[in-house]
Amino acid sequence: MIRFSPLFAGTVVAAAAVVLSGLAPFDRTTWLLEVAPVAIVFPLLWATRTRCPLTPLLYWLIAIHAVVLAVGGAYTYARVPLGFWVAEFFGWQRNPYDKLGHFFQGFVPALAAREVLLRGNYVRGRRMLVFLVVCIVLAVSAAYELIEWAAALALGQGADEFLGTQGYQWDTQSDMFLALVGAVAALVLLARFQDRQMAAGAAGTVR
Repeated sequence: MIRFSPLFAGTVVAAAAVVLSGLAPFDRTTWLLEVAPVAIVFPLLWATRTRCPLTPLLYWLIAIHAVVLAVGGAYTYARVPLGFWVAEFFGWQRNPYDKLGHFFQGFVPALAAREVLLRGNYVRGRRMLVFLVVCIVLAVSAAYELIEWAAALALGQGADEFLGTQGYQWDTQSDMFLALVGAVAALVLLARFQDRQMAAGAAGTVR
């Protein structure tokens, strides 16, 4: 019997987001590419839930990130309504939703990397921990940009919806910068809270 837990609840939220986003996506190929990480990560979380349980904070953030990806997959990043509202409010020319996605690409992996490094005692010293977490986030961001490049080569113009560049020549660099900003924000805002959850043995339980 599967008990109610942050992992179970997060999986339900992520699965619902993926299913709803896949009912009538703007571009099916883009949707598949965007939700693919969700289909990979959550089975891994379930497979490692006993051997390497994570904090409720991290499970919930991963679920929220899954929702961000699913919404981007449903509309394509250049067409998400929330992005249009934000652009109109600030007087921007392009839909910024893809930047939100890359911010989360730094925010969530930063806490995931931090938790794994701390639980496994792979690093000593808080400064070195911060350095390695930021390096991991930038590596993840760079790897994703390489995936986008591969998609562009494989799909040609069909990859435009997935790339979401909207004609911006510095899109790759700004994506990686937003991931960096997300990583720093996560460390500044949530590192202590994450430490308390780990110290309290809160991983995988409802508090």
